[in-house]
Amino acid sequence: MESYLNDDLANIIGLETEAVSAYDSVTGVNYTSDQLLYDVLLMDVIPTYQEFMNKLEAIRLESEELRAIHEGYIEGVNTQYNAFTRIVTALEYQDRAMIEEANAMLDEARKLLRDFNYNIEKLTKEHGVEMKKSFESETTGL
Repeated sequence: MESYLNDDLANIIGLETEAVSAYDSVTGVNYTSDQLLYDVLLMDVIPTYQEFMNKLEAIRLESEELRAIHEGYIEGVNTQYNAFTRIVTALEYQDRAMIEEANAMLDEARKLLRDFNYNIEKLTKEHGVEMKKSFESETTGL
């Protein structure tokens, strides 16, 4: 478990942080235009997040308990990735309903990622393992 947290995840978490930071830089209070959001999603957020997602999915774990928690993380990451791609499509078609769907997907992703954090923190306490950092990712809706 210590290797999972402090090596496997620690080695790739920067990609998630980079992608989410880029997204946050053009949404919410930082939103300036659909075009800028579209460009940042296509050129920065989606490729970086996809790389993170691929590396996350490549992690193999022996422990069933840890694997179940990891799968929850993957589900949250996939949901967030799909929301990002949905926003791109919504912007291409100027479809407000799709934006609302994407925001609902982001809400679901936040819930899944919070669940992962809660579950991993609980497991580390049970096993006396110290995490070097939290792996919480938060995004804002449009």
